[in-house]
Amino acid sequence: MLQASFAASVRLRELLATKPELADPPHPVSPPRQGSLEFRHVTFAYDPHDPPALREVSFAVQAGERVAVVGHTGAGKSTLVNLLLRFYDPQAGEVLVDGVDVRHWRRSELRSRFAVVLQDVDCFAGTIRDNVSLGRPGISDQRILWALEQVQARELLERLPLGLDTVLGERGTGLSVGERQLVAFARALVGDPEFVILDEATASVDPLTEARIQKALERLLAGRTAMVIAHRLATTQLCPRVLVFHRGRLVEEGSHSQLLARRGVFFSLFSRQELAS
Repeated sequence: MLQASFAASVRLRELLATKPELADPPHPVSPPRQGSLEFRHVTFAYDPHDPPALREVSFAVQAGERVAVVGHTGAGKSTLVNLLLRFYDPQAGEVLVDGVDVRHWRRSELRSRFAVVLQDVDCFAGTIRDNVSLGRPGISDQRILWALEQVQARELLERLPLGLDTVLGERGTGLSVGERQLVAFARALVGDPEFVILDEATASVDPLTEARIQKALERLLAGRTAMVIAHRLATTQLCPRVLVFHRGRLVEEGSHSQLLARRGVFFSLFSRQELAS
């Protein structure tokens, strides 16, 4: 055990000593909250020898707007999120958050304005309190309880005898899939994010839990800018505007009904999904 721990500590030290490829700017800016996102002629490839994941992509999202992003696997949906949070920089074009290029932000502040809820939820060995707050300073128990109640998790708290002090096992052992998703929603909301990114965040829950979450989302997304990466195209009906990506390009844009009437890429995707179901 000692030898295995020693080997792990060596790898951990190497990881912590790795310098990030993307550095903070020497004079970072901190713009006031506006709630706007914009891609201007963005082209990006993960490897210079591979075809670009995004090609000349331009679109803007206004404050408080809710947009859905759809497309085949590999169309560039996840790449949009990676560039917004500045895990990568584009080879061409600009990605703007609140009117400022993300390369001019301090990365920690940029990411603190976003909440990302994924389809596959990561819960950690620790208390419910730890899993919701993620150790962020200044988040009180009252704030955590408020967030859990807002995502319709009151029944979960009542079921757990120790409440916020209930200890979860690794990967959230002790909670159902739906309950882990509720914890993920509370985790996202507790920090009062300016932007919310949902990656088909209700796909893994039962219909009853999904209905509860959808009801909470309608209330909690009010006033926040939201981007919904939709794998089930019926989800796009919840968003007034849909962006359709194909092979790294933004090829269609409009409402769910407008895109179906256009009988283009979105119509083809929707028809195939309907047949498969």
